[in-house]
Amino acid sequence: MDIEEKALEVIGRHENGIFQNQLWKELDIDSRKCSRIIAKLLKEGLITREYAVDNGARTFLLKIVRKEENSFELLLAGDMFSPCAGCRDACQPEVCEKLTAWVLNLSQNEEGKSEVSATE
Repeated sequence: MDIEEKALEVIGRHENGIFQNQLWKELDIDSRKCSRIIAKLLKEGLITREYAVDNGARTFLLKIVRKEENSFELLLAGDMFSPCAGCRDACQPEVCEKLTAWVLNLSQNEEGKSEVSATE
């Protein structure tokens, strides 16, 4: 396990976040190396960082980005948003044209991803 994975694991263990100055102490690394790791995790969108004060010292509060926060991607098929989200029609899913089109778009996107993965 590399140092970025360890840092992500430590941040994830703290439900309410961890102060950056506590993180580098827990990982037994210097603050400069910790800053580089944090920058990489921020760039990848795996954590969030906000200004904070800990024992009178300025630092950052780090929190892991949970998958639940990005749950909208489950409602997307390409650029098409699920027609059932917020739908007020009293239709049957088996005969809903909007839902059928969305599912077809979803399956086409999955086939496209498989083709891209196979060529890489």
